[in-house]
Amino acid sequence: METQEQAKQQEYINQLKEDAAALQNSEPVVSAKQAASEFTSDAERITQQVSNFLAELPNKINQFYQEYKLPVLSFVTLVVTVVALRVGLAVLGAINGIPLVKPIFELIGIGYTGWFGYRYLLKSSSRKELVESLDTTKKEVLGGN
Repeated sequence: METQEQAKQQEYINQLKEDAAALQNSEPVVSAKQAASEFTSDAERITQQVSNFLAELPNKINQFYQEYKLPVLSFVTLVVTVVALRVGLAVLGAINGIPLVKPIFELIGIGYTGWFGYRYLLKSSSRKELVESLDTTKKEVLGGN
């Protein structure tokens, strides 16, 4: 038993010697000052990269806009239209929620439709006047002669 115990102790001592030799051959441990200076230099490098990116950002945005002008304007127009429609529908929904407002607006619409029919659709001369008015408006909008 004693020989086994001595063998284990000798094995343990040999292992410690190998570990000590491996530590001596390894690279030196980085000090706290070196680690701090490396962190500072990394932070400065990252800060410089961010600064350069932000400095070039307006030029990149302008270049992108010039290159993709039509799709950008189409997208912006689409977004503005959708937002305007949603706001308009929300306003109409709020107005319709007020008691007696919806029936009053319906009466106004029915009254205007009746007046329009009486004014422009009842007589032949007024229908001709309406067609001329529509043709004039169409030429103004479309730019015809």
